[in-house]
Order: sequence, then C-alpha cells, then structure tokens
Amino acid sequence: MNKSKESLEIYNRELESSSSNDSNEVLAFTVSNYEQQQQQGQGQGRVRKSLDSIFRPRSNSVSSNIDQFSVHHIYGALPDEKIEIKRTQTRATVLSEIATNNFPHDDLKIQEEKIIIPDDGKEFTEIDPELITWEDEQDPANPRNWDLRTKVIMLMFVSFYAFVAPMSSSILSPAMSFISEEFNIESGSPLQAMVVSIQILAWAIGPLIIAPLSEHDNIGRKLVLDGSCLMSLLFNLGCAFSRNTAEMMVFRFLAGIFGCVPMNVCAGVISDMFDANGRNVALASYSLVPLLGPVIAPLVAGFIVVNLQWRWVFYVLCIFNGTVFITALIFFKETYAPTLLKRKADKLRKETGNDNLHTIYEMMEQEAGESTLQKMIHCMIRPITLLFMHPMIVGLGSFMAFTYGFMYLMIVTFPEIFGEQYGFKKNIIGLMYLPMGFGFVLGVVFWTFCIGKVYKYLVVRNNGEGKPEFRLPCLIFCSLFIPVGLIWFGWSAQKKLHWIMPGIGSALFSFGLVCVFQTTQNYLIDMNVRYAASSVAAAALFRSLFGFAFPLFANKMYGKLGYGWANTMCAFIGIALGVPFPIFCYLYGERIRNWADKRIGN
Repeated sequence: MNKSKESLEIYNRELESSSSNDSNEVLAFTVSNYEQQQQQGQGQGRVRKSLDSIFRPRSNSVSSNIDQFSVHHIYGALPDEKIEIKRTQTRATVLSEIATNNFPHDDLKIQEEKIIIPDDGKEFTEIDPELITWEDEQDPANPRNWDLRTKVIMLMFVSFYAFVAPMSSSILSPAMSFISEEFNIESGSPLQAMVVSIQILAWAIGPLIIAPLSEHDNIGRKLVLDGSCLMSLLFNLGCAFSRNTAEMMVFRFLAGIFGCVPMNVCAGVISDMFDANGRNVALASYSLVPLLGPVIAPLVAGFIVVNLQWRWVFYVLCIFNGTVFITALIFFKETYAPTLLKRKADKLRKETGNDNLHTIYEMMEQEAGESTLQKMIHCMIRPITLLFMHPMIVGLGSFMAFTYGFMYLMIVTFPEIFGEQYGFKKNIIGLMYLPMGFGFVLGVVFWTFCIGKVYKYLVVRNNGEGKPEFRLPCLIFCSLFIPVGLIWFGWSAQKKLHWIMPGIGSALFSFGLVCVFQTTQNYLIDMNVRYAASSVAAAALFRSLFGFAFPLFANKMYGKLGYGWANTMCAFIGIALGVPFPIFCYLYGERIRNWADKRIGN
C-alpha cells in the first residue's frame, strides 16, 4: 500500500515507544489498536489518522511502481525484529477475520479444503501491506473483468477441450467391425464392446488423479488442460498405430485418463470468469458440447470407414485433437485467480527482494501446514467416501449413472440395429445419431429455462431463501421422458417400423437425459458448498463405471430379450429410480442431507 513518509515515521516512533514500554505485550494489529496508539502518542495538534488513511489501497499492477512493495517503503526504518512482530500481528488478524467473518453464501466458495475468499483477499489490504491482490474492482488482470469477447473466446476453447474425450469415446463404434476382423475379435463378444467402452472406465480414474492439480496455485487450469490435451493426443495416436487388441485397449485407456480431465476442470474455468448471474448460460452452453461428442463422432466416423481405412478414424481424431492443443496452447489464458496472483507475487518478490510478499492463498496454505501430496490424497479419498456414505449422492447419482449407461447402451447398438435391422450402410448409420443430437440441443434450451424458472418461483415462495431441493421438480417431470424414449426406441427397432420411429425414441431419451444431468449436478453442488467438487466427482465416478459396464452386456441382453423387452426392462429401472426418489428427496432431502453431513463429519 502507498503510505506517506511522514506518517510512516510517526507510526514507527510510536511502535518503538510502545515496544520499549512493554516489550512483552503484543497487540493485535487492527484498526482500533492502531488508532489507540495514534491517540496516545501524537499529542495535541496532531490529526488522528486511521489505518485506512495510512495504508491507502495500493496499485497491485506489476507494471506500477515496484518500489512501493519493498521492505523499506512499507516499514521504513523499523528494526527487523519489530517488522517480524508486526508481520505476526498482521497474519493473526487476517486469519482471525477469515475464521470469524460470516461471508455471504454466494460469495464464499469452498473447494475441497481450500477457501476462496471474496475479491481474492482485497478486503485485507488495509491490514496487510504485503498482501498481493487485484489492483481494484476493475483490474483487467482479473478474469472476472475480461471483456465479453475474451470470455466468449475462452469459453470456445473450453468447449473444444471438453469435446475431445466424448468424441474419442464413441468414434470407434462404426469402425469396430473392421477392427474386429483385423484383430480377430469375435463379433458381438464382450471384448468387442470393451474396446469401445474401456475409455469410459478411465473417466472414473482421471478426475481423481489429475483434475485436483488445477486447484493448486503452483499449477493452475491452463497447465493441466494443455498437458492433458497433449497426452490424449499422443495416446490417440498410439491407437491409430495399434497392432493388436491389447495395444488398442491400453492406448484407449490411457487416452481416456487424460482426455476426461477437461470435462471436470472446464466447469471451474467458467466459474473463474463468470459470476453467479452470468454462469448459468455459460455452463448450459458448455454442457451441450460433451453431450454432442458421442453423437457427432460416430456420424463422422461412418463416412470415414466407408471411404478410407479404419485407422483414419484415429488420424482424423488426432488432427482435431492436435489443432485444439496447438491453438489453445497459444491463445488460451490462465483463469485461476490464485495462480495468477501467485505469479504476480513471484515477480514482485524477485524484483523487489521482499520475500515476504504473499497472496491470501499462500498465507492460508502455510497456515494449514498440509503438503501437496496430503491434499491430493485427501481430495481423492473424499469422493469415494461420499459415494458410499451419503444417501443423496447414492440415490440421485445412481439415477444419473443408469441414464448415462442407457445412453452408451443405445449408442453402441446403433450399428447393429440400423445396419442389420434396416440394412443401412455405415455412412448412413452415422446420420441416425442426429435425432439424439437434436434432443440434446432442444433439451439444453428447454430445461435450462425451466429449471431456472421453477427454482426462482420456489425461492420467492420461500421468502427469498433458496434450497437445493428446489432444483428437483423438473427432474420428477423429466423422468417420464427417459422410459418413454427407451420403450419407443426398443419396440420401433424390434418391429422394424420406419427408421424415423427409433430416431424419435432416441431424441426423447436424450431430451430427458439433459434434465437429469443439469438438475442432479446443480443439486449436488448446492447441497454442500464445502464438498461440492467431491460430490460431483463421486457422481462422475459412479456414472463412468456404468457407462463402461452397460455396453459389455448389450449384445447378449438384446439377443435373449430382443430390443423391445430389453429396453422395456431398462425403462422400468428408470421409472423405479427416477420417479419416487426425486419426490422423496424433495420432501425429506433437507433432513437427510443434514443428517448425512453430521455423520460424515462436515
């Protein structure tokens, strides 16, 4: 902070006087104590100045005057031992404010064990002169203050990052008959389905191991996203040159571990740039991309395998993956505030020689005394704990997991249904994924509006107080679309009705699926802000396991039951999970989650 030289000298003399009178007494460094020192030491004729007038808000831009961050400029001629006493007092005051201050719910975001302070610690610059934060509320370095055009461009890159993994998960489906022939895989066997779905199994592991790194201020979002995109490119390239089934499955698994990371990190990037008012539309726009990935990829692959060798499916995927990596590497910018502020502090420490300059996050990490490895282990264990111990996550997560499994069950059966039942060529089979994509697009538009409208209405009825359960009414209603879509699709295919009929069934299913994802994830975030990331990760783990397992028994199930009865059975499971439990959660969810939070130790 900027301080006048005269005021600093006055304060230093008073601090020395106070210390000499009672060297054993350490006062808390607060505004009231400082003003008390001013009153006692300045005498008549001096104007009492508050701490705010002495430590005026400084410019935090690295391009501003570097000297103002030096030890001499901040503390003047104070001896080193008194500077350390003052720093201890300052630290204790800031940490006490953080511990006792009741921040508004919408402004305080807690991720894992890390507290994200409103304004990134700017409210404490009047107490701590060595705290590095944003220059002011309009600081252009803050991602929240970027212009709309920049945010849209970053959102576009985020969508491309998250598009690679879903695209690679299903792009293999139309080519599996050619791969099976070359690798001697029995047609219709579980091994054939596993080659496709093993990448989804990797999605259950990747977020727990790699994604938490983006929450560390030494790393940030960009490094994790760029590194994951590069590694997925290399392993997808390995798939293109695979010579046998084992190599293909290993490369697919490793590509999935890294490729799925953006789907878990990119939502954090959006929250870095958009506040609560603008975040809903941005998240809705982004969420459409991972859903469209499994639809667009088989469509493209269908035309590729007809006109080129099957390996070109991976070549095209790698071209897209490489293009995303190179362009994002050049143009995508870091958005994580703790990382940006740490880089700013690192530069100022180097240029001023003041090693005690710090961000609010560095202060809190030092206070926690937990190593990076310990934090990582803690982050990885908690989602598993919540998955098996929290009834709300088990109930709603199981419904989301089943619907996700149904989606991949449907996707992997398209080549057989439209190839054998309807006699379509592989390039035409790809076009049959379009109705499902249309359902996703329509669902995002419709459900985003409805969920927001219902939530606001219930908040108003509840005297302006929002509850996570207010997200669930639309889930109860959309639960009808899932079974109707499954039954429509299955019996239309079995009876060989006009090809548009199973297409309509898949569109109805995907339309309802969007609502399941939006309501469930919103509820998991709202029900416990402290463990929001862990709750979502637990549901993602559950979902990925089902997405991997369902295609493995698809051919045998349809072979024994037929498309009609097999899908009817799945529809009954959807009704059993999707109708009663959301109603039960709406009525008794608050009591259940409060009980579970206490039991887990929140």
